Amino acid sequence: MEKEFKIGKHCIGVGCGALIFNNKKEVLLMKRSKNSKNQALWWSQPGGAVDFNEKAIVATKREIKEELGIDIDIWAEVSHIDHILKKEQQHWMAIPFLAKIKKGIPKIMEPEKCDEIGWFSLDNLPNKLTQTTKGTINSYLEKKYIKL
Repeated sequence: MEKEFKIGKHCIGVGCGALIFNNKKEVLLMKRSKNSKNQALWWSQPGGAVDFNEKAIVATKREIKEELGIDIDIWAEVSHIDHILKKEQQHWMAIPFLAKIKKGIPKIMEPEKCDEIGWFSLDNLPNKLTQTTKGTINSYLEKKYIKL
């Protein structure tokens, strides 16, 4: 029987996402559902996989529109993050951005992937944050990003 080929498990996957800020400097996070590819029930910045022939910035805007029903303005790029999940035997190369909402009100558009969304101040974040979200927040706080 042939095994199913999975990106992130049988080859390195390329992911993208954005830390979205509001006017109060709070960030929008999503609680991943039990059905998530990895880090189920952890909080993360919105994002997903980059498709073949798709630029990371375009993929980020697409993924966030699909997940939250909003359009975003991306204003900075953060250095990539090696997202290695030993327990889940996955490896993703994540390309994170910093953004703000351009249009719309965030709502859960994919309830099979997301249980909850919320705005959090950077000094009152949930305990279970994904590695990519922690990395993006740390880069933001350390001012290690490139303004676009």
